[in-house]
Amino acid sequence: MLGAGVAGRNAARIAARIGANVTILDVNPEKLVLADGECGGKVRTIRSTPGAVADAVRETDLLVSTVLVAGERAPRLVTREMIRSMRPGAVVVDVAIDQGGAIETSRPTTHAAPFYIEERVVHYCVANMPAAVPRTSTQGLVTASLPYLLSFARQGVAGALRSDEGLLGGLNTYGGHVTCAGVAKAFGKPFLPPREAIK
Repeated sequence: MLGAGVAGRNAARIAARIGANVTILDVNPEKLVLADGECGGKVRTIRSTPGAVADAVRETDLLVSTVLVAGERAPRLVTREMIRSMRPGAVVVDVAIDQGGAIETSRPTTHAAPFYIEERVVHYCVANMPAAVPRTSTQGLVTASLPYLLSFARQGVAGALRSDEGLLGGLNTYGGHVTCAGVAKAFGKPFLPPREAIK
C-alpha cells in the first residue's frame, strides 16, 4: 500500500482482515502510526523512500497506490523498471489516476474496460472509482458535503469560508483568482492566498 491516508488505511484494513500480509509505505510517520493502530497492529509500516518503494513493489502481488497531493498532479513514485520487477500476473491499482497516477505505467481506464496488462502486470486504473457503487458513494458524498452546503445557505459563500478553516483550505478559485497553490503551479497561474481572495 503506497500512502497511509484515508483511502490507503481503509484498503489496508480490509486486506489485513481477510488475511493478507500488508505493508504500508508513507512519508509521514504519524500516518503510519495511525494506520498501524487502525489495522490492529496486523500490518507492516515503512517510511517511504525510493529504495523502500522499489523493494516493496518487487515483493508484492497487489500494489495499491493512493498517493495524492491535493490540487497537484500525483507524484510518480513507481517506475516502469519497478513494475517490470513484479511477478507476472501481479496487480496494480492506481487510485490517484484521476490526478495523473503515481505509477509510470498507469493510464486511465473506464468501468467498461477497467484493466489492461503492461509489463506482464495487470493494471486497474479506473478514473472515478466510486462510480462503481453510485448509490453508496452518493450517500457518502451527501453526508460529507451537507454541512458545508448548510453553512453556505446560512452565511453566504464568503461568510462560510471565513468561519471554517477547513472549508477555506479547500478553496481552489474565488473571484477570478486561483487560491490553491498546487493548482496555480500546475496551470502556471498567479496564486492568491484564499484569505486575501475573500476579503
